[in-house]
Amino acid sequence: MTLKHDILLTLSSVFYLFLFKEADDYSRLVIVYTGLIYLIISYVVRNLWKAILHKCLVEIGNRSLLIVISAQNVNDVIDNIKNKNYADYFVKGVCILDKKAKGSIIDGVPVVANEDDLIEYVCREWVDEVFVNISESEPYPSELLNKFTEMGVVVHMKLAKSQNLLGKKQFVEKLGTYTVLTTSMNNITHRQLIVKRGLDIAGGLLGCLFTAILFIFIGPAIYLQSPGPIFFKQTRVGKNGKKFQMYKFRSMYMDAEERKAELMAENRVQDGMMFKLDFDPRIIGSKKLPDGTVKKGIGNFIRDWSIDEFPQFFNILKGVGGIIEPTKKRLDFTGFSLA
Repeated sequence: MTLKHDILLTLSSVFYLFLFKEADDYSRLVIVYTGLIYLIISYVVRNLWKAILHKCLVEIGNRSLLIVISAQNVNDVIDNIKNKNYADYFVKGVCILDKKAKGSIIDGVPVVANEDDLIEYVCREWVDEVFVNISESEPYPSELLNKFTEMGVVVHMKLAKSQNLLGKKQFVEKLGTYTVLTTSMNNITHRQLIVKRGLDIAGGLLGCLFTAILFIFIGPAIYLQSPGPIFFKQTRVGKNGKKFQMYKFRSMYMDAEERKAELMAENRVQDGMMFKLDFDPRIIGSKKLPDGTVKKGIGNFIRDWSIDEFPQFFNILKGVGGIIEPTKKRLDFTGFSLA
């Protein structure tokens, strides 16, 4: 690519000199030497820049990629994806369809599932996208790929093996050095993505401003009745199993989690999937009076009016829970959003 670019630039310069009859003013050797020097400098700079990009993208990769492959070409594909990873992927693992290899490690990448438990793995772990590259002699597992699409996982298929899947949005792009047909449930233009992200930033800034104003009044009220952090932070699971930190104004006492076990008998949700109490003494300021009535406190107030949710505007501003991905014509943002 560098050589092609250098030749085109040199030929363009020669054509310009010929067209405007300025060729006699310049030495042919100067033009040749300039082209050679430009070729060397461009090649060095391009490789340095690619090395910097690769290092940065490996460190900040925010899209999880699962490789579904056959044993025949597993090493070549893993090497290609790892060394040509300019699409900001974190390689989650490998699934080999025609071989039981779960638990082994290939070129530093773990084999995380076999064909029979692949769907279960994708349901349980953080997987944003799947790249399918199997040998020409093997049939494509259409049922398996349709399940991925229904789950909202983006599917990349090597173009020579592509076929119709349930996803209605399909386009051609590059993954490593492979040309793939990408299938997803939604897609978006670059302009729409910029508008969408701009709306989230504007709304996030406005929401953070309101949060700061509320903090002036809510913060001291929380701390006076329950000394400790004003904000409650907890790890939650977002789209495709990706984890993120959720923030709220703290509405419960510091020992709320420890007291949950002793209050489990009073849980009014019988199957135990949720924890709901008619009177929750863990809420800050909440008390049951001798006559049986409940006195509500600051914790009840911020929960009843959903004021505790305002710090989540910080996640909207950051674009996490997951993250808005500036990828080719694909709508791939999750979690907190104003849209």
